[in-house]
Amino acid sequence: MRYIEIHCKIDNPQEGNEIMIALLADLGCDSFVENEEGVLAYIPQKDFRKEIFDDLLVNNAVPYSFTLNYQLMEDKDWNAEWEANYSSVIIDNCCLIRAPFHESVPNMLYEIIIEPKMAFGTAHHSTTSQIISYLLEENCNAKKILDMGTGTGVLAILAALKGAKHITAIDNDEWAYNNCIENVEKNNIHIIETILGDAKSIKDVDYDIVIANINRNILLQDMATYAKVMTNNGVLFLSGFYKDPDLDILLQEAKKYQLVMTSYKEKNGWVATRLEKRINK
Repeated sequence: MRYIEIHCKIDNPQEGNEIMIALLADLGCDSFVENEEGVLAYIPQKDFRKEIFDDLLVNNAVPYSFTLNYQLMEDKDWNAEWEANYSSVIIDNCCLIRAPFHESVPNMLYEIIIEPKMAFGTAHHSTTSQIISYLLEENCNAKKILDMGTGTGVLAILAALKGAKHITAIDNDEWAYNNCIENVEKNNIHIIETILGDAKSIKDVDYDIVIANINRNILLQDMATYAKVMTNNGVLFLSGFYKDPDLDILLQEAKKYQLVMTSYKEKNGWVATRLEKRINK
């Protein structure tokens, strides 16, 4: 299969690469390589429509200037090429997230194998890595957990490894749903129920921990639903947004449902926050 290489040169690659990768993935790119100038993205030639990608330049959703150049690549095993440039991730020196083609690393407290496809959540993105860091700090033992926008299922799998009693993992993208099921099986986890759907699919369960790594608008829209299914003193982890102005806007909405922020983490402009449900009796 022949591929188109999309060379994205961006003014601030340290912060802009992650945004650009998310946008290009939505347009059908299935592999990426980051470099000092920006991102190299790859899409099968049969799926490439130049005008769709050119629209990114007009309707710029990235807060940095960038250019796009396209090149038809020679026919070769680009999957092997991509694997050679795709790295594993270690969070807080104790949690390894790797693909099946990566070697294991000794002395890791947790090891998660993720088949990296189109689903979001390989721990390379700041939002996912920050929630992983939060979960490593959190007591998940015997807890009931809801993972909204589960993507690859990496967060749900980590919660299971940390002793959760039951986990519901929900995503509205069929690719992500299938990839989550595959990864749950690959990690030999048996307590995760994977559902194709959105907030309307949440069951009437009192969850001890709710995780929602999505985006600001969906978090605002579904905040009431999250709060409704949480136990008193339950924990809500939110991510997928920027500090300014998103954090204050989300906290104002959370306050309506007696959700109080206890801390937040920031990385490359992206924020993850921990809130607790505190009902005054």
